[in-house]
Amino acid sequence: MNFTVAIVGRPNVGKSTLFNRLVGKKLALVDDTPGVTRDRRPGDAKLVDLRFTIIDTAGLEQSGPETLQGRMWAQTEAAIDEADITLFVVDAKAGLTPADQTLADLLRRRGKPVVLVANKSEAKGSDGGFYDAFTLGLGDPCPISAEHGQGMIDLRDAIVEAIGEERAFPPTVDEAETNIDLRKTAEEGDDDEEPVYDETKPLRVAIIGRPNAGKSTLINRFLGEDRLLTGPEAGITRDSISVEWDWRGRTIKMFDTAGMRKKARVQEKLEKLSVADSLRSIRFAESVVIVFDATIPFEKQDLQLVDLVIREGRAAVLAFNKWDLVEDPQALLTDLREKTERLLPQARGIRAVPMSGQTGYGLDKLMQSIIDTDKVWNRRISTARLNKWLDAQQTQHPPPAVSGRRLKLKYMTQVKARPPGFMISCTRPDSVPESYIRYLTNGLRTDFQLPGVPIRIHLRASDNPFEGKKRR
Repeated sequence: MNFTVAIVGRPNVGKSTLFNRLVGKKLALVDDTPGVTRDRRPGDAKLVDLRFTIIDTAGLEQSGPETLQGRMWAQTEAAIDEADITLFVVDAKAGLTPADQTLADLLRRRGKPVVLVANKSEAKGSDGGFYDAFTLGLGDPCPISAEHGQGMIDLRDAIVEAIGEERAFPPTVDEAETNIDLRKTAEEGDDDEEPVYDETKPLRVAIIGRPNAGKSTLINRFLGEDRLLTGPEAGITRDSISVEWDWRGRTIKMFDTAGMRKKARVQEKLEKLSVADSLRSIRFAESVVIVFDATIPFEKQDLQLVDLVIREGRAAVLAFNKWDLVEDPQALLTDLREKTERLLPQARGIRAVPMSGQTGYGLDKLMQSIIDTDKVWNRRISTARLNKWLDAQQTQHPPPAVSGRRLKLKYMTQVKARPPGFMISCTRPDSVPESYIRYLTNGLRTDFQLPGVPIRIHLRASDNPFEGKKRR
């Protein structure tokens, strides 16, 4: 990506729709309600032959700096400062407003290249708003329809003219050198041995929890800057925003998600979209941190979120946030350990870390727990060790007899990792009781050090060599 573009404008002019059009995916939430976008969201954009980084921002609303709208606008100003060029989007259908004029004056004072975009130009009666845009003094407006994809060629030409040919189309890397490096990499990676855990591989981590648990504050503390919008109001975050940073030389990509309430309380369409976006982030991530409010831990919704992450097969870590507000930390820590073991039997051994996003207490320990859990999530066990273990387990606790015939577990192997999944070849797999599968699962977790990650055991009937042959 050779340059960065910020999309700005007042609320409900179609900034997020244009963002989704340029990135080619429905990443940003779109709704008729003004002010849906709150944080600034980056993405990789493609416009004909242009490749650049695009930033979606919140709309300009006149308000004090201490209010939510004021903090949203501070995020937008940060995006304008970060960008090389700004797309100023106005609504050609509704016409200009004083907020448009205010934003035009602000952009003019910044002195950066600006492309004036007249969105919704396909609508009937939009000509008046299009010609009014000339009065802003930011050059000729580019008429487009972000929803229908009209005018994208003209938008491309306007961006190239504003940023310059050299910046828009930098020289490409020599293909010959690239091919040599790729061949070398392929040869080095051609190895039949089991892969060793890569300490340098980028890690995707989703941060989830109930509203106002401190998820955005936690990520801001990791980054060391106010990258995400925070405040005392519950439910500030709506979009799932991804940010990247380095921890001890390893790239960490974190996803901040909207707070998830009980399903029965979610009534508004916008909140349903936010929750759906959070669920997609969980499926996309490798590790998931469930943030608990240490002052009111283990609400029913907290337990349901942990169960959701385990059922999705992700590597889960518990973070007890707001530890700086706890009066008796030692007593609470003992109580939390007991409740974790008792209330989360499906995630026995799950790592739980007391921390504070406000003060930074426990952040290094939390990140180390995430890395350690990811190692367990990626672990593979040899077939020889598994079959020796299976024989010992059957000797200690034989499978039960069903209808007078004892079940036989013959063979075991690990078929996948992320999370660890095992296949057992046995007689009458449908008759093996759930209690015996739990016995094997707990044994695997204890004997092979697999704490806190989901374990999948699949039973399969052994092949019968005489099946289908006629009896003489």
